[in-house]
Amino acid sequence: MNYLETQKLTKYFGDTHAVDKVDFQIGEGEAVSLIGSNGAGKTSLVNLISGLLKPDSGRIVFHGADVTNQSVQDRIKAGIARSFQIVNLFDELTVADNVALSIFAREGKTRWFFTLADHYGAIWAEANDILLQFGLDLKAQYLAGGISQGERKLLDVAVAYALKPRLLFLDEPTSGVSTREKAPIMDVISSIVRSNRITAVVIEHDMDIIFKYSDRIVVMHQGVILASGTPEEIRSNESVKDAVFGPTHA
Repeated sequence: MNYLETQKLTKYFGDTHAVDKVDFQIGEGEAVSLIGSNGAGKTSLVNLISGLLKPDSGRIVFHGADVTNQSVQDRIKAGIARSFQIVNLFDELTVADNVALSIFAREGKTRWFFTLADHYGAIWAEANDILLQFGLDLKAQYLAGGISQGERKLLDVAVAYALKPRLLFLDEPTSGVSTREKAPIMDVISSIVRSNRITAVVIEHDMDIIFKYSDRIVVMHQGVILASGTPEEIRSNESVKDAVFGPTHA
């Protein structure tokens, strides 16, 4: 049984077929990269699976359960979480507060965050442990708005990780950072994801990152899945070269 699958999943925006009857499967424990040119439908597909968009038709099945009509919160409870291309943090809160707030949300205690947070020692201990895993422990009391872009990317993933996902979507985790920061960021994320046996789907444009960290690559083009295979298979796929990389890509 597939860990996650979509069945004829469809989302149109007017005449634009963002996701066009897509059958998409992920196996448990896989690290899958979702690639394609701008407008290919990658983010729309992830938004449908994570609940930010409602499909026009089709089904989404996660761990054997139909989640097509579930709310974002219910999908989070089921184990589906995501980070964002544009980092979605509370800049006026500390780094530790951002992670703790995510844990409070997971536990359904968000509305008491500012009045009762000091009484939840286990939550703060968990937040500090997560920051240690992501190499952010020394920045715990910094305001999130005052740390570097690379650290913000890691914090955004840490906030999603604090929800204890079984399936984690990472939307361009290395965009907006320097070339030298990309591999260290992905090394941290990949190590945490694999050591915790989290199934992960990465949307990314950096092909060096894609080919290094993926078990499998899924290619979208004009709202449909063009190809799926190992990095070696995708690298040598002529239709992928023409549609995504361009005919001159080596």
